[in-house]
Amino acid sequence: MNENFVTVAYIVAAILFILSLAGLAKQESAQRGNLFGVIGMLIALVAVTTSKAVHGSGYTMLAVAIVPAVVIGATLAARVQMTAMPQLVAILHSFVGAAAVLVGIGQHLSGHVGTTVAERAVHDVEIYVGVAIGSITFSGSIVAFLKLQGLVSGKPLLLPARHMLNLAMLIATIWFGIEFVGSHSIEDGLVPLLICTGITLVLGFHLVMAIGGADMPVVVSMLNSYSGWAAAAAGFMLSNDLLIIVGALVGSSGAILSYIMCRGMNRSLWNVILGGFGTEGGSSSGSAVTGKHQEIDIAETARQLREARSVVIVPGYGMAVAHAQHSLAEMVRHLKSKGINARFAIHPVAGRLPGHMNVLLAEAGVPYDIVLEMDEINEDLPDTDIVLVIGANDIVNPSAQDDPASPIAGMPVLEVWKAGMVVVMKRSMASGYAGVQNPLFFKDNTYMLFGDAKAVSDQLLTSLRS
Repeated sequence: MNENFVTVAYIVAAILFILSLAGLAKQESAQRGNLFGVIGMLIALVAVTTSKAVHGSGYTMLAVAIVPAVVIGATLAARVQMTAMPQLVAILHSFVGAAAVLVGIGQHLSGHVGTTVAERAVHDVEIYVGVAIGSITFSGSIVAFLKLQGLVSGKPLLLPARHMLNLAMLIATIWFGIEFVGSHSIEDGLVPLLICTGITLVLGFHLVMAIGGADMPVVVSMLNSYSGWAAAAAGFMLSNDLLIIVGALVGSSGAILSYIMCRGMNRSLWNVILGGFGTEGGSSSGSAVTGKHQEIDIAETARQLREARSVVIVPGYGMAVAHAQHSLAEMVRHLKSKGINARFAIHPVAGRLPGHMNVLLAEAGVPYDIVLEMDEINEDLPDTDIVLVIGANDIVNPSAQDDPASPIAGMPVLEVWKAGMVVVMKRSMASGYAGVQNPLFFKDNTYMLFGDAKAVSDQLLTSLRS
């Protein structure tokens, strides 16, 4: 393909990627946004593979790489459950980081680029930054995957003087970067580049290990940003304009999303980036919670729902695990057919991935206009007759407001206890992902409905219809 056509294709693909991000900003246009992204990536792949950069045996190598990748990607997309999507996203970020590291080392081994000393120095800086960011992204994403998958503990690893250790690794990375840029041969530069790779691998591992399980949604989002900047750095190394644009889009949007999520959890973005900085402020579990909980059965819950004027349902990760969204969607449709104002309330970090609950409810056919964010619904909760909490814990924990010693102190939560009645559907009285006890379970207007969220929702729907 003529290089002019390649440039035009890159511009079209970049525009489609921007439209994709704009579409993903709203539930109503998310499907269209995904379609724009797919078309943009298809155009980009066609443009790259038909450009002058690929010729002869290069097509064979591309086929060997792409065909298995397509098969693996399609298989994963078909088999991975929504509950495992955060882990999948984390491991995919690690691939981007690994690619940036390999591209950087490969570019260095291919020889200096540029005719002047300044041009060679700029190219070396591009290589070094790309390798460092890619290496941190790779190891950090692997740790995030292991934590989300439950293969390692979700508790933060708080080593003595860990911040000094991080600072020492950062200083060492900068020092070897100066050595790398000042090297006069490929052999001289390879040693500091490989040492940098090792140091930043350890740095990424340590940064994410120091972050607790409750903050993992922010970590996944932040690693998404890192992977974007790693891709942008690879674009500079390869002189590929489209890769630079796409990397910058992913990097900046991931950073903005991380900021929004940190605000939703009352966390500092810098604390997350620095790996658990400031976690000494709270105890491991906060103040002890005492009291006796009250239980309720299916029949009584159904009776209360029939007599209610306003019902709010708060879904959590437990709903996702149990695949209860379809039963809940049917329940809401039934309640609304009886003239009851039934709505869903979504916390920004419900689940383990931004928008997790929104996607599940959309999959079940829940109308967008009755799915409200925390800030929209909290003011209505005092006038709500019944709140059904389905598999959620930390996002409805009043300790965030009442207990300064709690690890989630200051985190904005859904104030469900202000409703007339709260029914909590859970398997047991166990604490949530943050490992924090929940005094909501012992309040006078709260009743526990134990069991699997899907089974209980099905029984409740049957009882409502009878």
